[in-house]
Amino acid sequence: MLDIKFIKENRDIVEQAIKNKKVIKAVDLDELISVYEERKDLKKQLDEINQKRNVAAQNRAVEEGISLKKEVAIIEAKLVDVEKKYISLMILLPNIPSADTPVGKDESGNKVLRQVGEKPVFDFKPKEHWELGVDLGLIDNEHAANVSGARFTYLKGDLAMMQFALLQFGLETVTNEDTLEKIKNDAGLNISVKPFTAIVPPVFIKPAVFNRMARLEPKEERYYIPADDLYLIGSAEHTLGPIHMDEVIPVEKLPIRYAGYSSAFRREAGAAGKDTRGILRVHQFDKLELESFCLPENSYQEQELMVAIQEYIMKALDLPYQVMIVCTGDMGIPDHRQIDIETWMPGQNKYRETHSADLNTTYQSRRLNTRFKNKDGKMDFVHMNDATAIAIGRTLIAIMENYQQADGSIKVPKVLQKYMGKSVISK
Repeated sequence: MLDIKFIKENRDIVEQAIKNKKVIKAVDLDELISVYEERKDLKKQLDEINQKRNVAAQNRAVEEGISLKKEVAIIEAKLVDVEKKYISLMILLPNIPSADTPVGKDESGNKVLRQVGEKPVFDFKPKEHWELGVDLGLIDNEHAANVSGARFTYLKGDLAMMQFALLQFGLETVTNEDTLEKIKNDAGLNISVKPFTAIVPPVFIKPAVFNRMARLEPKEERYYIPADDLYLIGSAEHTLGPIHMDEVIPVEKLPIRYAGYSSAFRREAGAAGKDTRGILRVHQFDKLELESFCLPENSYQEQELMVAIQEYIMKALDLPYQVMIVCTGDMGIPDHRQIDIETWMPGQNKYRETHSADLNTTYQSRRLNTRFKNKDGKMDFVHMNDATAIAIGRTLIAIMENYQQADGSIKVPKVLQKYMGKSVISK
């Protein structure tokens, strides 16, 4: 949610953000400001009448007190309606894109910042991951479809073991201060290397909290349980972000950083017929997600640290990738700046998205009411960042396709061999 003062003073910027982010239900800023002024006036009236009530009580003016109480009830009822309308309009406004965010209508407007790593050269036609998975008995969509339906899977044997190897490597990376110090220095950042706290978060979330996170929409992508009035999360960040809602965080505790491992659930409603084989686009998948709460002046570097962590992991896995800055028409409504990483998939002969890093500034923290007390003793909203440390399913795909051998086996990246106890996956 944006600051109303900023909206009033920067209408042109807000209107441009609405246009560039392709907000489906645009807000009439004149109406919003009018409702805000009405809300402000009602609060002023309420304060004035309550002051009169205090005076009446001191003077034991009973009849005047009763009359003023009735006035308060009328104004409070009006204020409830106005407040609802005000909030309903405010939450429709998108976050303001950063100055370096490209303006574009869709993913075609995203800009490549850098490409890293050498694409593998094969003396045979590389297979797609699902072919390798079936041949080696690692991916079983057929039995999963009988049990759970389409776009679910069983990961078996060494591929299941590799999932937990990736998780262990990822957690060791983000919880180790020495490793974070190296990552920070290599990226040229001047920022705290406070480690991330490992968390296994809930996979269910209340609708109201989901809405406060500004991640409830699009609802058609979410799994909803009517009997319990709960949604299944689409990413660990959805329940990591609200962990400090309605709290004031002591400034000395910032930054607070979490690394959350969970399953995620998405209907993939808008992807009918796309990537139906294997594990690229499934309804249930697992990720290691990063979430942080920091001081406003550190939020850009906080995002850059998260991207540096992502790149450290990719380089350690020796996977070729490209870093993208996402354009206005392809980024999320809460995002101020979004950086994606796409990994080379030789079986598909294309880069596919594997990571995202979202700087949300105060957009989510305002909705969540997550604050800190600044140096002047005034309350301010923390800045929030979230990022993918490892999208496990898609990283498994990248490893399978990049490390495949002519005999159908798959080499295990060196950094994962100590966890798996082997260097090759074969029949």
